[in-house]
Amino acid sequence: MVYVKIKKWGNSLGITLPVNIIRNKKIAENEIIEIEIKKKTESLKKLFGTLSRKISTQKIKDEIREGWEE
Repeated sequence: MVYVKIKKWGNSLGITLPVNIIRNKKIAENEIIEIEIKKKTESLKKLFGTLSRKISTQKIKDEIREGWEE
């Protein structure tokens, strides 16, 4: 798997292929290749949604601190 960054080229977007992939696959100029396009994994928030809590974060922090006090 290869990760590449999309860059703006004029009014279009384009990618560059790393030279090691070009050599390994023996890709030549003007040759037609097939590319599968997938977005890299989205943020954890999009993957898992938002965590809903019945109590506030501050209340959780206060309860944790109570256990540390002597």
